Amino acid sequence: MALRSVLLVFLVAAVMGIAVAQSGSSAPATSVVHIASFAFKPATLEIREGDTVTFVNDDSVPHTATADDKSFDSGNLDQNATFSHKFEKAGTFKYVCTYHPMMKGTILVKAAQ
Repeated sequence: MALRSVLLVFLVAAVMGIAVAQSGSSAPATSVVHIASFAFKPATLEIREGDTVTFVNDDSVPHTATADDKSFDSGNLDQNATFSHKFEKAGTFKYVCTYHPMMKGTILVKAAQ
């Protein structure tokens, strides 16, 4: 009987823990893309609708983070400068540094659940 009670307590705790984890996962998040050594790191980032991405220029030269579809543009980012953008809709957003077009990145925005 005691074993059954202990197992029931663990089962309830596990179910509640899963519910809390799932409910907490719907809150908007902020992710960071570092600009370092003439590259966006990570080059591809997956987020959810409503999340924010902050770009941080760790290089000693200026860069930009400019969407191919012009949905966002950081403008000039000097060393240590940051730019944040909130992604409101699902989709694939490719971007580039306008000063160094070989620098490319992609933000994959998944629909909110």
